[in-house]
Amino acid sequence: MATSNIKSTALETEITMSLGMGNLLTQVTMRYGLLLLTIFLVILFSLTTDTFFSMLTLQAILSEKSVVAILALAAMVTMITGKMNLNVGFGVTFWHVFVITLQQRYGFSWEAAAVIVVFCGCLYGALNGMLVALADIDSFVATLGTGTVIYAVSLWHTDGHQIVGALPESFYLLSGFEVAGIPVVVFYLMAISVLLWLVSEYTALGRKLYAVGANPNTAVLNGINTKACYIGSYIVSDGLIAFASILLASHIGIGSSSVGQDYMLPALVGAFLGSTTFRAGRVNVWGTLIGVSLVSVGISGLQQLGTPFFVEPLFNGAILLISITLAGFSQKRKQTATKNNVKVK
Repeated sequence: MATSNIKSTALETEITMSLGMGNLLTQVTMRYGLLLLTIFLVILFSLTTDTFFSMLTLQAILSEKSVVAILALAAMVTMITGKMNLNVGFGVTFWHVFVITLQQRYGFSWEAAAVIVVFCGCLYGALNGMLVALADIDSFVATLGTGTVIYAVSLWHTDGHQIVGALPESFYLLSGFEVAGIPVVVFYLMAISVLLWLVSEYTALGRKLYAVGANPNTAVLNGINTKACYIGSYIVSDGLIAFASILLASHIGIGSSSVGQDYMLPALVGAFLGSTTFRAGRVNVWGTLIGVSLVSVGISGLQQLGTPFFVEPLFNGAILLISITLAGFSQKRKQTATKNNVKVK
């Protein structure tokens, strides 16, 4: 089978009534259940609180969770190839401290600092990719190791203190500017989402990445350079993490080694949930955004109901377990459908 003929939808089963109404409902639920659940939560919290259904709540969710969504997309890029990137937590700590440091201690303009950070993020991604692809280290272990190292560097550099000082007003506007009442970070997020969607769904590169994630041995037999795919996915992933960290630094205006770890779990939850909707059985852009939306709506609604502070990590952890379970179930259904010769797109 030629590489160019691998369809981007070849990993999922088609919704059909050939196996009965019960099977049809199961397929529809697996694909669109997450979206329906998100809508249900919006209605539920709107009815149970007086403040949830408001423009202020929407702006708060969009402003605070857009960075999480970008990080979830960064995690999604490597998950397409079947690999993990834990730097969605560790990297945020290091890169947001780095971009603040370049400006306050070394006198770089924010534009130059941002370019340097993204470039270094891509180089760091190349290192992670080579550890996974060339040294054949498990992706979880590799990114946990490198992430812990840069986290330790952040601790050493900050010495447990915050890096504070005057920053250019234009740097704050990088994330604080609004267009028609919508935070500008939302437009960054949508631009990144559309680009990743087009590449993953409508290009030969995207089909190769999905093929590698589905079965690397088969991908090699079809002439795909799996090592290049792994390294490239980490370059993009860590570059996006660096960019998201710049936006975070612009938003909070300080550098602190205590910032970043709280972003890992929500980002991974969003990416895992993304594999259970729209393209059930595989991670995808729009599913990832819906996954982040579900978590954001759930946490915001619970906070407005006055739930204790520990509910947010509890909610994230529970949703992560559920999302991994659903992703595994979707994967088994896909494998069963293939064995039974169910028609695929």
